[in-house]
Amino acid sequence: MIDSHAHLDDARFDADRDAAIQRARAAGVRKILTIGNGRGPDDMGCGIPISEAHDWIWTTAGIHPHDAAKVNEGHYSLLEGLASHPRVIGIGETGLDYYYDTSPRDIQREVFLRQASIAKKLDLPLIVHTRNADEDTESILREVAPNRGVIHCFTAGERLADAALDLGFMISFSGIITFPKSQALAETARRIPADRILVETDCPYLAPVPRRGKRNEPAFVLDTARFVSDLRGAEFEEFALQTSANFEKLFDKTS
Repeated sequence: MIDSHAHLDDARFDADRDAAIQRARAAGVRKILTIGNGRGPDDMGCGIPISEAHDWIWTTAGIHPHDAAKVNEGHYSLLEGLASHPRVIGIGETGLDYYYDTSPRDIQREVFLRQASIAKKLDLPLIVHTRNADEDTESILREVAPNRGVIHCFTAGERLADAALDLGFMISFSGIITFPKSQALAETARRIPADRILVETDCPYLAPVPRRGKRNEPAFVLDTARFVSDLRGAEFEEFALQTSANFEKLFDKTS
């Protein structure tokens, strides 16, 4: 198994980060992608020390839409510099969040577009966060046309799913899909081609059933994977191998 999206730098792991990492290894997780957003644009390298300490953990660098209003021109140079680090294998997460609207929407769009353009220029996968912003997310992705990427923690509608697939993107499902009110999302997950699907924890957030309400951690990606494999009528072992192969195709530096 691979946890394709985690936030191991989060303060909620400060007391037992190494133990959580070892629990994931013991559960059968063989790779983790810990996302480089940190506490804002100045902290995009937060995942590098973690990934340097564990040869099976990789990281990214990017600016979350919540932090878009904090960005200055120097942060794009910082992002490009971090992207050259051998443990950094993607740009993001970045995107649009019109649910919380922590940053003004026009600034979110500009910061997202700039990072998508950097990902394309550097030929790195783009990790996209989108919430209540399907139309603008699709518009920017079609405008920039990044070489490859993933819509992480997918909760959007069928139109964005189809657009992402049309653009060559993968789609990743988190513990949200295990929640009782996620029937529409489950229908989307059933029809995603087998070679375009990933699973993730987005830990420490969104622990899947039956661990809902707890702090999420990478070992729990197996719960989501079992749920999605059952949903799709696939054998768990087959699904685990397929999603791992998909990750390694997208993030080819880890192969």
